[in-house]
Amino acid sequence: MPGSTFMTAMKETMMQAVRCNPLATALVALSLFATAPAVAQQAQHVHYQDIREGAYSVVAQVRAKPGKEDALRAATLPLIDLVRGDPKNLVYFLQEDRTRPGHFIFYEVFASQADFDAHNAMPYVQAWFAKLPELAEGGVEVMRMAILGMPKKSSGQ
Repeated sequence: MPGSTFMTAMKETMMQAVRCNPLATALVALSLFATAPAVAQQAQHVHYQDIREGAYSVVAQVRAKPGKEDALRAATLPLIDLVRGDPKNLVYFLQEDRTRPGHFIFYEVFASQADFDAHNAMPYVQAWFAKLPELAEGGVEVMRMAILGMPKKSSGQ
């Protein structure tokens, strides 16, 4: 099987490059991430042209109390699928500081402030807020942002 031999040789070459080159490691990881069907499926509905003038953008952060990093992460991770499943949510990213585990940054875009307020009133969000006194230092710090550089609409739309 020439194809099988070729694939085996390619795998060995890639593994050697990954072991010797951090950039190769990053590129292989990125290629695996980029081809993951679940990620592609989630990202299909996010289009810059669909974000209208006046969309409500929020950047928020929360920091875990010392020793509560894993517990706060475990309580927060389920929000990703729940918020992205909300049809009024346009963009939602949860990020964690690589150098300070337990420091989380949220980036959220909703069509309007009313949609964001409705999101915050959802039972799963309220349940998450209720856990914060035990897990987080000082609660959530929220910055309400204006989105700049909105895509231009063509005259035919």
